[in-house]
Amino acid sequence: MKRSDLPLLLMLFPIAFAQFGCSTQNGKNTGVSAEATQESGWINLFNGKDLSGWKQVNGKADYRVEDGAIVGTTVTNSPNSFLATDKEYGDFILEFEVMLNNDINSGVQFRSISDPAVMDGRVHGYQFELDPSDRKWTGGIYDEARRDWLYPLSLNPEAQSAFKKGEWNRARIEAIGNHLTTWVNDIPVAAVIDDMTSKGIIALQVHAIEKAEDAGKEIKWRNIRIKTDDLKPREGHNAFVVNLLPNNLTEAEKAQGWTLLWDGKTTNGWRGAYKDKFPEGGWKIQDGELQVLESGGGESVNGGDIVTEKEYSAFDLQVQFKLTEGANSGIKYFVTEKENVAKASAIGLEYQLLDDERHPDAKLGRDGNRTLASLYDLMPSEKNKRFLKPIGEWNQARLVVNPDNTVEHWLNGIKVLEYKRGSQEFRDLVARSKYKDWENFGEAEKGHILLQDHGNHVSFRSIKIKDLSSNPK
Repeated sequence: MKRSDLPLLLMLFPIAFAQFGCSTQNGKNTGVSAEATQESGWINLFNGKDLSGWKQVNGKADYRVEDGAIVGTTVTNSPNSFLATDKEYGDFILEFEVMLNNDINSGVQFRSISDPAVMDGRVHGYQFELDPSDRKWTGGIYDEARRDWLYPLSLNPEAQSAFKKGEWNRARIEAIGNHLTTWVNDIPVAAVIDDMTSKGIIALQVHAIEKAEDAGKEIKWRNIRIKTDDLKPREGHNAFVVNLLPNNLTEAEKAQGWTLLWDGKTTNGWRGAYKDKFPEGGWKIQDGELQVLESGGGESVNGGDIVTEKEYSAFDLQVQFKLTEGANSGIKYFVTEKENVAKASAIGLEYQLLDDERHPDAKLGRDGNRTLASLYDLMPSEKNKRFLKPIGEWNQARLVVNPDNTVEHWLNGIKVLEYKRGSQEFRDLVARSKYKDWENFGEAEKGHILLQDHGNHVSFRSIKIKDLSSNPK
């Protein structure tokens, strides 16, 4: 080698080094070079040395840098603490690694707000949940200080084993337009479609603690990077979708087999029970809502129940509903219209819709089997008050009838009861119910889906169905 060649080699060496994707951070190999990071469009939010670009906005927890990681430590007598970016981000893909104590909860805020003029500056907005408890909801999407759970991992149990206790875990958040998706260790976890907040801060949470012995426990984050241009969602995210946009279907939902059972505009696909057309009165379509109007006269005395024109045997049904104070209604299924009910509601299995606090039906029946989300007069729902939205707000009903006749009632992402049509247990329930005299009650091979007119003002929207039968009807 000639001496004159040395300067050229020294110039080329960094380029060759970058091509192999090697760099160091605090003396440790990170596996990704600064040059490669910039070339691929990624920007480091944490330099591995200090908290430049971050500021603490709530709480008293301690944040420090140690061994190339941000370390948050729990303290007593403090609300939730947040270390936030000093910039806001709209559309982005965020990746980071995290490790935390096995018995504390944490999270990473995104598109969140901390404004002294709102909630006295309390951080609120979307949160990537970090949950090492036996519940295993890491990667779920929580709405901090606002709407509570948007995507509990009860909706995607296969992803509950993605998080590894006591290890560094890789996390990914994609916030592109209205689409929010999460990954844990390359496993797809949550998918939410929502338009409440389009941009905001990113913040690392140290959760408040209740017991003094929990003080001093640590959460660690490292390799925090973000991409804001040329965003392309990672392929393969096929988890259940929580779509909070009214009467909307995403391409992902369509690919999973979902269709709108109501188009949000017309009466197409629906008719009055025992009738050949939609009721001329008693129902109204307004602002993307299908509303049964107040009549105060009891069951089916105004417009009457409405049913789907099609019949279904095995299906997954989603319905958003909004009750008024004291309201009573229901979602019935396997309605055959063969029974003579004479101006009463059609016969069928019923997902009860009720204001439990104000309607007397909640105290009738047996063991609460006429309360919200129950299998009416047969089986009570096991509800957690945390997952109930107040009267006047939208709640999400989900009703799953599997091909083996196992039926599930869900409320706001949580399964509240399960039974099997035609089983001895089911027939025993029927035998001591108001339906005991109806032959083969609830065991029809197929039937219509019904929205009940019980004389109270109730609104419906985002009615979707997925056919689960091997031979779609």
